Amino acid sequence: MKRVAVIAGDGIGPEVIAEALRVIDCVRKSHDVQLELVEFDWGAEKFLREGVTLPPGSLEMLSRDFQAILAGAFGDPRIPSNQHAEDILLGMRRGLDLYINLRPVRLLEQRLTPLRDRKVEEIDFVVFRENTEGAYCGAGGFLKKGTADEIATQEELNTHRGVERIIVAAFEYAQTEGRKRVTMADKSNVQRFGGDLWQRVFKEVASRYSGIEANHQFVDAMAMFMVLDPGQYDVIVSNNLFGDILTDLGAAIQGGLGLAASGNIHPGRVSLFEPVHGSAPPLAGKGIANPIGSILTSAMMLEYLGFKQASEAIEKAVRDAVVEGETTRDLGGSLSTREAGEAICFHLK
Repeated sequence: MKRVAVIAGDGIGPEVIAEALRVIDCVRKSHDVQLELVEFDWGAEKFLREGVTLPPGSLEMLSRDFQAILAGAFGDPRIPSNQHAEDILLGMRRGLDLYINLRPVRLLEQRLTPLRDRKVEEIDFVVFRENTEGAYCGAGGFLKKGTADEIATQEELNTHRGVERIIVAAFEYAQTEGRKRVTMADKSNVQRFGGDLWQRVFKEVASRYSGIEANHQFVDAMAMFMVLDPGQYDVIVSNNLFGDILTDLGAAIQGGLGLAASGNIHPGRVSLFEPVHGSAPPLAGKGIANPIGSILTSAMMLEYLGFKQASEAIEKAVRDAVVEGETTRDLGGSLSTREAGEAICFHLK
């Protein structure tokens, strides 16, 4: 029995996570998936009510008692600083050392992509984004803040250990999944120091995987080529900042953020799975949010937990529903959030 912590979060989070749980319940019955789901109320309401973001001892408890975490989205306009979201989400990513942010970019149906005449098989790659350091490490500060002479520094930190392990993860994935090519994105022609480290480590790691093609692109060129020729990519690896930007572009070419799934992973440890989209407060409570991102995220989680057949069944059911037009309005359908989840369950059955 695997244990999963469920944190629905804010905004549309509870609505889309409810549909992910509905689909999980379907595969529990059809594929004998043995899960215990434990819900936690961490989010904006708890913070406003109690002043608590991530309760003391939470990370230790999650590491000790759970194999995975399924989260919704965090962010609430009543908390302009977004403190609770940063404490909870980044707190788990950093505190649990979830160094892999894994984002699949897969076109489910040709009509969904804004790229003209692109076929389904031409948009099918994954992005490995370093998830714990880089420009998002929180290092920096102000000098003379609030004056005309203000200076703000935002530092990017890259460690040999951090760079090596994300690149190794990308090559290991390519080898395991039968992918032919790993492409690294950086801006080493300008960011000479961090870029130099990434370049050296990439070449050294690539030398261990003789059967996989290793190539490099500057990130601005990759953003262009991702639109012009997405079929060239199998596995992409990049740092925290560039990986964040490239994966949102990837979501756009697959049909939008409402379809995008992600995992924050440390192999062999409790890992966090969350849809890519935000909490979208204006959409909350209206029953129009697209649940597919959260449902595909739950499929990623099930694969991580060892339930590969159930994961594949969910992905097929999602594709079938999309092809049939049984979707929310953002994908051209007419269903509510709940009805879209029910349609996917129907295809599972």
